[in-house]
Amino acid sequence: MADGAQSAENPGNARNPRSTPDTPDAPASPDTPETDAQRRRRRAQFLRELHEAKALRDRVQPRRVKAARMRQAMRMRTFRW
Repeated sequence: MADGAQSAENPGNARNPRSTPDTPDAPASPDTPETDAQRRRRRAQFLRELHEAKALRDRVQPRRVKAARMRQAMRMRTFRW
């Protein structure tokens, strides 16, 4: 099914299905405190997406990645115990 057809059936964002307003992790109201399990689930999701974004950036900007690797190597060489 094409993205256009999917977005016509589903009013939510077709590329990001997690952006639907009726997510089960969302607290019922702003006054209710968030449980530890919900917080950990949101944090794990955030860290997964962050790792994915960094991997994508590394793939599309190889020169920047190489320069960062060289800087890190220089830092490690100059580190004194």
